Amino acid sequence: MHMRAAVQWCMTALTPVWRGALAAALVVVCPAVSHAQIYETVGIRAQGMSGAFVSVADDATATWWNPAGLAAGGYINAILEFDRVEDSSDSRASGFALTVPSLGLSYYRLSLRGMRTIQTTVPSPGDRQEEGFLNQFGVTVGQSLGSHLVIASTAKLVHGLDSTRGDIDVGVMTVYGRMRAGAAVKNLRNPQFGEIGLTELFSPGRQARAGVSFKVGSASRADLMVALDGDLTTTPTIFGDVRHLATGAEGWLFRRTVAIRGGVGINTVGETRRSTSVGASAAFRSGMFVDAQLTRGDDVTRNGWGFDLRVTF
Repeated sequence: MHMRAAVQWCMTALTPVWRGALAAALVVVCPAVSHAQIYETVGIRAQGMSGAFVSVADDATATWWNPAGLAAGGYINAILEFDRVEDSSDSRASGFALTVPSLGLSYYRLSLRGMRTIQTTVPSPGDRQEEGFLNQFGVTVGQSLGSHLVIASTAKLVHGLDSTRGDIDVGVMTVYGRMRAGAAVKNLRNPQFGEIGLTELFSPGRQARAGVSFKVGSASRADLMVALDGDLTTTPTIFGDVRHLATGAEGWLFRRTVAIRGGVGINTVGETRRSTSVGASAAFRSGMFVDAQLTRGDDVTRNGWGFDLRVTF
């Protein structure tokens, strides 16, 4: 109670600018618990690099991975994708995203199967194992601050378990020549879905992630990129808590018509569990690609596969 009173007094006494700075600091440094899908649920290129993508995020999945990546890719990016996690929950995800500089539109359909409930009292009217999904609609906007820094956010409407809630993601990315650094925080409002006493109750929780990447070749058109990502928060799943550290690489061949990817991820909570990812892309027309990824290992939250159709100009 004393701590809560102190925080309330500080937020009342401080100016609006300092309130915002304090809130941002608390999001990053305070322990956060989430009950949603892991960060690697969406993004075929990202998963092919084992999730080392927050500082890359140069396609339409920036709307999921890091909103500040809007300015990093082509002028027009669009993705239609399908993902499946091969564990006892048989979780699935799909989505569509379209981005242009400073604006992105996205829709993601996320299975509830892999999520840990906050509270379960009476089983929901429908079978969650078959029908439970979160439907997320997002609008992403960004702003450049000088020539090296971009900040952006995604405003979201999320519907699940007969509840519709608003939420927001924020991201930042800085670029210096061949090197990028990025960070993102998802689900700032941390809404709850469901009704206490009537059905299962879920909360996405806040998820924070940061990473760095380096391009080998020209800064504007590199043929090889290596990246390192790490979760700053812990995500509870039905298989236990996860906090991932990942490294991955992406290389382009044959005048950038074919790409290969690979990466290794480690769950740093409790006993070390590893996963290995591979991925590939092939252009069937100029600017149009088919991407695929496969992940296997001891970390059952990561085992799965996915594919997408991607357009970039």
